[in-house]
Amino acid sequence: MKWRSLEESGPSTDLRPLREIYAERKELISKYVPAETQNIHAQAVAELKQRNLAANILPIGAKAPEFELPDDDGKIVRSADLLAHGRLVLCFIRGRWCPFCVGQMEAMNLIVPQLEQAGASLAAISPQTVKQSYFMHDQHKLRFPLLSDAGNKVARQFGLPYRVPAAQEAIYRRALVNLPFTNGDDSWELPIPATFIVDRNGTVVYASANEDYTSRPEPIGVLNSLHMSS
Repeated sequence: MKWRSLEESGPSTDLRPLREIYAERKELISKYVPAETQNIHAQAVAELKQRNLAANILPIGAKAPEFELPDDDGKIVRSADLLAHGRLVLCFIRGRWCPFCVGQMEAMNLIVPQLEQAGASLAAISPQTVKQSYFMHDQHKLRFPLLSDAGNKVARQFGLPYRVPAAQEAIYRRALVNLPFTNGDDSWELPIPATFIVDRNGTVVYASANEDYTSRPEPIGVLNSLHMSS
């Protein structure tokens, strides 16, 4: 299961703000997805917001946990090695099957040169398997590593995972979003989408998370926060 970009022959060059790209995708969903299904997804988000998960993520000023995770080629990537070269922007996403994760990754891909100029690197973390990360990385021509966090072990240290509600699980199963297959376990756990900036000494200097998977920080905003925290 994958979300197709409009252009698969090269990196996306959609320069619109992420909110406009998301608005377009939401419009398509409202047009083609049954209202009952939309209501179940909305209820799942409302329940997560009621639990206020985003308020309990790893806060600014905290020490980010060190990690070692395989990238989209199966190579082990260590956070210590990434931080040895500068600050680190970390995006926690759900997976390649999520159109909003795809939109965010394509948008972040466009600012990789600016991030590098600011002395930072970018990596994305999801619970999907290495094979799924490889497909996503290759399909969308991403210029940064996609790291596979089996069992959401690293995401858990950042305070992000939740169990997909039963009603939403049933929807995903019918839509062929087979999380046990894409994630390699039967937990039906996902991280709420989140973005962190970690300073070279391992301190979190920016943290943004939202229980609503259709809302992510604008890449330019992340870049501006990176400049402000330097």
